[in-house]
Amino acid sequence: MSGPIDTVFIANRGEIACRIIRTCRAMGLSTVAVYAEPDAAAPHVLAADIAVPLEGRAASETYLDMAALVDAARRTGATAVHPGYGFLAENPDFAEACLSAGLTWIGPTPDSIRAMALKVPAKKLVGARGVPTLPSAQVDGDDEAAWMGQADVVGYPLLVKASAGGGGKGMRCVDRADELAEAVRAGRRESASSFGDPTVFLERLLVAPRHVEVQVLGDEHGNFVHLGDRDCSIQRRNQKVIEEAPAPGLGSAIREALHATALDVARAIDYVSAGTVEFLLAGDEFFFLEMNTRLQVEHPVTEAVCGVDIVRLQLEVAAGRPLRITQDDVVVRGHSIEARINAEDPARDYLPSVGVLHTCEFDTTALRVDSGVASGAVISPHYDSLLAKVIAHAATREEAIDVLADGLRRARLHGLATTRDAIVATITSEDFRSERVDTGFLERHPEVAAPALPSSVRVAHAVAAALASRCHGAARLELARAAPPGWRNVRGAPSPYALDVIGGGRVVVGLGGDRIDLDGEPLDCTVITVDEGAVDLVLDGIRRQMRVVTDGTRWWINDSGWQTEFVLDDPFVQRSASAAEGGLSSPLPGSVAAVLAKVGDTVDAAAVLVIIEAMKVEHRIRASVGGIVTAIHVAVGDRVDAHQVLAEVGTDPADGHTATPDPSTPTA
Repeated sequence: MSGPIDTVFIANRGEIACRIIRTCRAMGLSTVAVYAEPDAAAPHVLAADIAVPLEGRAASETYLDMAALVDAARRTGATAVHPGYGFLAENPDFAEACLSAGLTWIGPTPDSIRAMALKVPAKKLVGARGVPTLPSAQVDGDDEAAWMGQADVVGYPLLVKASAGGGGKGMRCVDRADELAEAVRAGRRESASSFGDPTVFLERLLVAPRHVEVQVLGDEHGNFVHLGDRDCSIQRRNQKVIEEAPAPGLGSAIREALHATALDVARAIDYVSAGTVEFLLAGDEFFFLEMNTRLQVEHPVTEAVCGVDIVRLQLEVAAGRPLRITQDDVVVRGHSIEARINAEDPARDYLPSVGVLHTCEFDTTALRVDSGVASGAVISPHYDSLLAKVIAHAATREEAIDVLADGLRRARLHGLATTRDAIVATITSEDFRSERVDTGFLERHPEVAAPALPSSVRVAHAVAAALASRCHGAARLELARAAPPGWRNVRGAPSPYALDVIGGGRVVVGLGGDRIDLDGEPLDCTVITVDEGAVDLVLDGIRRQMRVVTDGTRWWINDSGWQTEFVLDDPFVQRSASAAEGGLSSPLPGSVAAVLAKVGDTVDAAAVLVIIEAMKVEHRIRASVGGIVTAIHVAVGDRVDAHQVLAEVGTDPADGHTATPDPSTPTA
């Protein structure tokens, strides 16, 4: 398995590829990137010493093509392969293919991966060693009656989960027996799309537990260490949003038990390299969830508090060296929190956002930022929506929260909806600060999805947009509700909830710029400086300095605490977009995963007609009224564009009337 390493082939993309390249460069190792056509100008491609395009394959399949990846590694003279996370990282067949080709595999042995790859056998393995587990059963075959029998044994409520991977992909919550069959089919589709393996299993669902995990490391010489614990309880749709180390609020007894159990699991399979043992906590009890036989997305918080480079340790172990640290060397210092910034709109049930990320800038003075995108990047529907991981480390948890919140507020993320503001609202909430966290946190706190913009900030930003726009060539601008051409204030990205403009008021910048009115009354406003890039003014006795960015039609305003977006409405464009919504349309580009109705079917309101897969997540397109399906315009496997009409429902088969689209509901 081990061997000398001088050139590392990275069988992955995005931020984790950039992260691996950074450590390789620090160690004097050469790197090889691989990419699909949409990633041709991606940062990981530009950062590597050389890169290999994989052409003639669907973008979503490129990083799952084992033969092509091994061939590319051999052709470039690589001596080792790092799989990152996701894709083929936990595929024992890929590990074996790399080893058979004479390449060093930077990860655990194929046998260790296989022992934990299928979750039900893994639970049996650790259960035999006395590790507590939840009831579970693997779903085999297509006999729905057999599925029902397995579910009855497991018990409701339960989860349908992907056997071959994690990250919430393929996961579905099932409360009743009549929901099981569709959940299994959907889980299989998403698991196949994400991991190349459709196998799923059933597991008893704990309601709002904590999700805590332990980072472990092993080498070929029989040495094992843990690097403490992390809390990953803040999740939406079973995907982690915020992670922190150490896990807050754990008693010393349960913390020590978690660490000891994690090491026992690692020893049980002679584990080598970095891995993570995950647990669910309910009161004073904990249950083995799974072992991720790879590098975790959230590994930076552990690196921060333990002062280690986990990727470096992976590389050294893969080269046959013993671990450079012992358990006595591991000392946790301070507290670290990581926020995953995704291209998603929290106010629209975290609907993925695709298109051009006009600006992506973070103030890294007090933050670590791991990102695989840059300003101007095109965010496509082919991959997940992660834009960046932003990590704060401070002496205390409270200080880490403040550092992270301040850094995120100062970030400039323009062009797409993101989760930035929702994360700030989450980590600054009273419950989060008070350590009242569990996997149901976001469901209990829907208010964090659309934090309110203070009216004083709204007015100041509107004035700044108008002034900067005039410098850009506009003689007179009005910011008004539903009076195009006008300006629409948008928190994060254009969306229906953000059509309020200054609380319904109107700001008018006069031709000479000597008067600024709100609802016809002059504002107490003194303009100090203004240009296309910045506005400095005093409004109601408060001086505000704001940065301005534009793409010619949209204007983004940033101050130290808030970001707003203004869009010049075009009434003709609006009518055209509305016309496309005469039937049930796709909310974003993607591919058709399933068509659940046919022409002539009678359907109820909210019935799912079509399922779209985008960014490795399924989105259900529902009928907004009951009626008869009059048209289906797509088939399974079709690529679709945003706003493309997929199906039509007539309330009366004689009049041809179609229902208006109901917002799709992501189901991952």
